[in-house]
Amino acid sequence: MKKFLLAVLVDNKPGVLTHVAGLISRRAFNIESISAGYTEEPSVTRINIVVSVESENELDQVVNQLGKLIDVIKIVNLSKAPSIERELVMIKVKATKEARADLVSIVDIFRAKIVDVTSENVIIELTGNERKIDAICEVLSDYEIVEIARTGAIALSRGPIPVKKM
Repeated sequence: MKKFLLAVLVDNKPGVLTHVAGLISRRAFNIESISAGYTEEPSVTRINIVVSVESENELDQVVNQLGKLIDVIKIVNLSKAPSIERELVMIKVKATKEARADLVSIVDIFRAKIVDVTSENVIIELTGNERKIDAICEVLSDYEIVEIARTGAIALSRGPIPVKKM
């Protein structure tokens, strides 16, 4: 299976995200992550979708089907374009007094941040690519991970040309 990150520009209307996700899942393609948010234009929403497909032929099917939806303005495969990709993760880790110094060291190594501390836990925030997020999760697995929340990937194309003009 190959993963591809698609930037999908859609009309900012209720139900569009449901239509996009439904179309992909009805075709039996796996959505690894999906996020939606406002763009520089109030009438446009950007949906970032990471899909797993067997081949680029299957990816073409997904893109063609999405392109037929009336609310879809533009679809760009950012996996094929020069782009900057990031993901956000927040990880709640059990933090005994003995483990706190080690956790602070790990956070520093990964250039993460501790955003909350209680007597029992710390919450760590990290932004990076998928490999970096997976790596900190692996290191922190030596401690007791209480909870993880990941946003999934988002990306912007490099250079002066925005996705809407690609």
